[in-house]
This record gives sequence, structure tokens and C-alpha cells, in this order.
Amino acid sequence: MRWDRLFNDLQAQLDADGQRELDLEVSDRTRRERAQVGLHERFIAHRGLAVELRLAAGVLVSGRVADAGSDWLLVHDHGDRGSLVPFGAIVAINGLGVRAAVGSSVATAKRFGLGFALRGLSRDRSVVSLADIGGSVTTGTIDAVGADALDLSEHPADMVRRAENIVARRVVPFAAIVVVRPG
Repeated sequence: MRWDRLFNDLQAQLDADGQRELDLEVSDRTRRERAQVGLHERFIAHRGLAVELRLAAGVLVSGRVADAGSDWLLVHDHGDRGSLVPFGAIVAINGLGVRAAVGSSVATAKRFGLGFALRGLSRDRSVVSLADIGGSVTTGTIDAVGADALDLSEHPADMVRRAENIVARRVVPFAAIVVVRPG
């Protein structure tokens, strides 16, 4: 009878050690996989869901995640007005869960960068409102987009971009952009 108890106790210890090792390995794998997940994958997994963003210069943006690229996010407010936000301008995010898109969801996402998205606005000659990290908000038309900066012709939002309406021309580095919205 004593042998049975001894062997049962040894088996229980062996089982507990095996479970402990398994738990440690699962935790380690989870941490490694989590370390590979970027904001892009998390935003893609939350398309259509509401988020609230606190941005540089005290700017707040809230609405539903419409799309995301490799370094930008498009949020539609309740009136479907879009806000293009560079990831670098995000200070904090409320409402973003831990889930991340994988596989084909990420492959179908917009993989292009902020410059590509801004070039689309430039090509359309859309009037935009641009907030920068200094707290300034400027309206105008994006004339050109380079590798890391854009050229903005400033003019009133209710006027078209014509030479007589331009009040200034400004170069804005991507790193200084907080949010770009339709003018």
C-alpha cells in the first residue's frame, strides 16, 4: 500500500512539472507572437468599430475605423467625414481591443504608406484641413507629395485653389502631421 502512495505522489509531481513547462512555453510563445503584431494589424481587425484617438497637440479624433495602411489610419466620424491620421501622431487609443488581423485580412489591407494616401488627395485636388504638431490648423490644397514632406498651398476652405486665392505656400514634413481632414 505504501508503494502505491509513493508512486502516485511521484506521478502527480511529474504531471505538475509537465503542466508547468507547458504553461511556460505557451506564455513564451504568446509573448513572442504578440511582439510581432503592429498597430496596422490591430486596426484592420477592428474595421467598422469605434475608437477614440488622442493625438499630438491635444487633438481628439473619434469615430469608426474605416481603413488602415502601413503607417496611417482612416477614421470616419458620425457624418462619414474622414480623418487621415499618421500612426506617429497617435498618443493614446481608447476602444482598440487586443485582437489582430492575420493572413488574408492583412493581405487585403492597404499596405501603402502615408505618402501614397496623401498623393491621392493631391491628385484629386481636394481642399484639406491639416493640423500639425505645433497646434496650427491650415486649410488649402496639397500641391505635391515627396518622400517625407508635402507642399501645401494655403487658401480659404470655401475658395478653389487659384493663384489669387493662395495666401501662402508651406512645406510640411510627414513627421509634423497630426491629422488631415476634408476642408
